[in-house]
Amino acid sequence: MTAAGGQKPGIEKPENMDAALVLDDGSIFWGKGAGAKTTATGELCFNTSMTGYQEILTDPSYAGQIITFTFPHIGIPGTNLDDVETLFPAVRGCVMAADISSPSNWRAVKNFDDWLKSMNLAAITGVDTRLLTGRLRDKGYSNATLVNGAVDIEVALEQAINFKGITGMDLAKEVTCEAPYKWNEDIWSIERGYKKLTNTSPHVVAMDFGAKRNILRCLANAGCAVTVVPANTPAAHILDLKPDGIFLSNGPGDPVATGAYAVQIIKELIDSNLPIFGICLGHQLLAITLGAKTKKMHHGHRGANHPVKNLETKKIEITSQNHGFVVLSDTLPDGVVETHRSLFDNTVEGIKVKDRPIFSVQYHPEASPGPQDSHYLFDTFVQKMRN
Repeated sequence: MTAAGGQKPGIEKPENMDAALVLDDGSIFWGKGAGAKTTATGELCFNTSMTGYQEILTDPSYAGQIITFTFPHIGIPGTNLDDVETLFPAVRGCVMAADISSPSNWRAVKNFDDWLKSMNLAAITGVDTRLLTGRLRDKGYSNATLVNGAVDIEVALEQAINFKGITGMDLAKEVTCEAPYKWNEDIWSIERGYKKLTNTSPHVVAMDFGAKRNILRCLANAGCAVTVVPANTPAAHILDLKPDGIFLSNGPGDPVATGAYAVQIIKELIDSNLPIFGICLGHQLLAITLGAKTKKMHHGHRGANHPVKNLETKKIEITSQNHGFVVLSDTLPDGVVETHRSLFDNTVEGIKVKDRPIFSVQYHPEASPGPQDSHYLFDTFVQKMRN
């Protein structure tokens, strides 16, 4: 099979290039290696955010994926100890157009390349990311192998072809916490960094399907005392914690696969009549529990510039998104209302249950990275609990 640029699998690497991205259709993108000297295979996707690469690469929702950054200049802000969403990234690697820039930011404590090495993440630079993004946009998602180091194209191609993909994978079990814990850290501010909160109320129990730290910070900032529990925690154990509301977190993988155990738990939580708020995978799992269906998207939504229409207020929100599955609008059962809709492709971005304090959104209102247009949703959740 002829690869990108007329190259064929097994061709000798071009001069001064020590890394390659090999797609499962045989396409080869040569470049320079960055980050860890390792090989990574996963689902290739692209993210259109202009900022927040450190938050993106530590988002648990990217488990099993290789990220192509469409913004060409990566590395200028450097990296720091604050802008991480988890300590152990589940993403497989990243693809960039230009060489990594030297840091020029007062918050930087480490350059991006060193940070990638410390996280054992492979990367490749010098790739035509416009061509690659166009291919993903037009043909759909692809599985790929990223090799930084000794490149064997035939082996890499075989690994890409044999990767089973995200469909049918329960990746939440790989990124959820191992035991319950309390969260009381507020959102970051330039004056004081992060602040520990005390005497917060109401009490929220967050089911961790791959929760981002900034979502938990936003709950705390809205006044909530937060207890985080593993994804498979029985409903009875959750209710024993005496919550005022239940939060269903973001996370990676196929919602149907995770729903094999999560749906029954969520059903029992719905029956408790407590307020429930879901984001991303939590939104999809709530929809499935209520009787809707999901499907794998053509190439997904990933970026910090996605317009969403609030169908109730008629306002447009610019949102941060990261998902490869979507709830099908024509499968929403009676009593479940679509509240938000994507202006890119008219897919479902939010739902609520009529006459019950249960709602969810597909996008990421915590804005990490991204705009803050949707922060109001955390206050809405708190208001439902207090009512």
